[in-house]
Amino acid sequence: MKKTVDTNALETLARLAELIRGRASAGTDTSYTAKLLAGAPQLPAKKLAEEAVELALAAVSGDNKAIAAEAADVLYHLLVLLQASGVSLGDVCSVLADREGISGIAEKASRKK
Repeated sequence: MKKTVDTNALETLARLAELIRGRASAGTDTSYTAKLLAGAPQLPAKKLAEEAVELALAAVSGDNKAIAAEAADVLYHLLVLLQASGVSLGDVCSVLADREGISGIAEKASRKK
């Protein structure tokens, strides 16, 4: 199968996750990330939800530049929420790897209720 994702993009996400991890100990007066983490879990969750709505609206508009910008905001806020929750990007990728090759319908049906 041909790779469709630039490995540099994945490295950028990994670097951002590490930066966020490092900012957890920064002062809330100098770091927006630290401020989000200090308000965990509510503040990062709220910000992620807001950014997801903005991404959905950008997608409906069809403005690809706005979609990319809002998607970047969603990814950043998702990584902050993961950090606040003690879940790593690697944990998320492991779940995705486990689901690889399984249809969305079959995966959802396999979840415990």
